[in-house]
Amino acid sequence: MAKKARQYHSFDVMVLGAGIAGVSTALHLRRLGLDTALVDRTHPGEEASSGHAGIIQRNGFVPHVLPAGLAQLLGLLFGPSRAVTCHPGSLLRLAPWLSRYRKSSNGADADAYSRTIAPLRSLAVEEHLELAGTTNADRFYRRGGWLQLARTDEAYRKTEVERYYARVFGVAYEELAEDGVSALEPGLKRSNLKGLHWPESWSVSNPGGVVDAFWRGFVQEGGSYLRADARKLQRQRGGWLLESERGTVFAPHAVLALGAWSQEVLNGLGETYPLAVLRGYHMHFRAVSGASLSRPVVDIENGFALAPTDRGIRLTTGIELAVRDAPPNAIAVRHAKKRAEELFPLGKALQETPLMGCRTCLPDSLPVIGASPVSPGLWFNFGHAHDGFTLGPVCGRLLAEAIVGKTPAVDLTGLSPLRFWE
Repeated sequence: MAKKARQYHSFDVMVLGAGIAGVSTALHLRRLGLDTALVDRTHPGEEASSGHAGIIQRNGFVPHVLPAGLAQLLGLLFGPSRAVTCHPGSLLRLAPWLSRYRKSSNGADADAYSRTIAPLRSLAVEEHLELAGTTNADRFYRRGGWLQLARTDEAYRKTEVERYYARVFGVAYEELAEDGVSALEPGLKRSNLKGLHWPESWSVSNPGGVVDAFWRGFVQEGGSYLRADARKLQRQRGGWLLESERGTVFAPHAVLALGAWSQEVLNGLGETYPLAVLRGYHMHFRAVSGASLSRPVVDIENGFALAPTDRGIRLTTGIELAVRDAPPNAIAVRHAKKRAEELFPLGKALQETPLMGCRTCLPDSLPVIGASPVSPGLWFNFGHAHDGFTLGPVCGRLLAEAIVGKTPAVDLTGLSPLRFWE
C-alpha cells in the first residue's frame, strides 16, 4: 500500500509562538490581507501570557534598577524582599548579562529607555481595546487602573523617577496617603500604607482568556493554526520551512515570537542576542468572606501583585532571574503569600501547586521588533520582559505594518535588532 504523501501548506507568513505577542501579530497580519499561519506546540496563551497579573500599564517609564556595587547587588538578589531574586545555580552564567543590564538601567541609557517605551505605552490600552472589541474579548477588560503600594517612606521615594517621567509624558497619577489607600481599596487590612494610583491603566480578569479570544478571532477571520515545534524551522530558498502535525508549512516570511524559547531557534540560525530569562510564579486563592479587591495592587518592596480574576485572587511573585529550565523555586509563592497576607486576607488555595511562567529580557529592557539583520524574511517580536501582556497588541500591529511595507505608527529604530550588531 502506497504511503500517503504529506500535505504541503503554503502561506504568506508564519508566526512562531502563540502568546499574546504572536497572536496579536498574526491577527494584524491577517487583517492586512496576508495569508497567515500561527504556529505553536500548545494551545494559545498557555505559557507566560496566562500567568500575568493582567495589568495593561499606561505608565512604566523606568527599567528595574540594579545597584552598581556587588555587595548591594547580592543583597538585592538574595535578600529578604524577593522583588528580584536569582536562582543560585544560575548566577555565574548570568553575571555578564547582569553587568550589561546594570549599566543600561542607569543614567543616559535609562533615559533612552523611557523615551523609546513612551510611544508604545501611549498606544497600549487603545490597541488592546481595538482587538478586544472585535474578538469578543472585551468582557474581560475593566477600568480602574492599578495601585502601587509602599510600606515605607524609603520605598515611596524610589517612585520619584517614575513619577517624574509620568509628568513628562502626561500620564495621570494620584498620590495617596493612608486614608486614600483605604478609600480606594477598603479590603486592604494594613495601615500606614502610601500608594500611587495609575487610573489611565486598565486590567483584565483573565489574561489567558484574552489571548484565547484573540486567537479565536484570528481563526474566524481566516487565519490558520498549526501545531509544530518551531525549533525545527529551516531556511528554504525563497523562505522558511517547518514540519507541522498537518504537514509541511512554507512561507516566505517567518516571525519569531517565542519568548523564552526564541534563543533556541536563533542558535540554529547562527544569530545570538543577549537574552536572559525572567521567571515568575502565580497561584489563585479564594478571598476571605467580606474581603475584595477592585483592581490589581502591587507591593513595591516585595514585588508581588494581588489581582482579582475570574478564578479568584491571583497572587503573582516578583522576578526570578534563572536559566529557563532550572528547577522551580518551591518557596517563591509561599514567601509572597506570607507578605501578601499582611495586606489582604487570602483564603483557601484554589490549585494544588503554583504555576511558573518564563519571559525574556534584554539588557536595555526593550523588546526586539523588526527584521533580522542576517536572515532574509525572518522577523522578530520578542524580549518584552514583564511587559509582554501590556505591549503585545501594539508591538504586533507595528511589526505587521513593517512586514507589509507600511510605515509603522511608531518609529522602530530604538527597538531594532541592529542595536545588538556592530
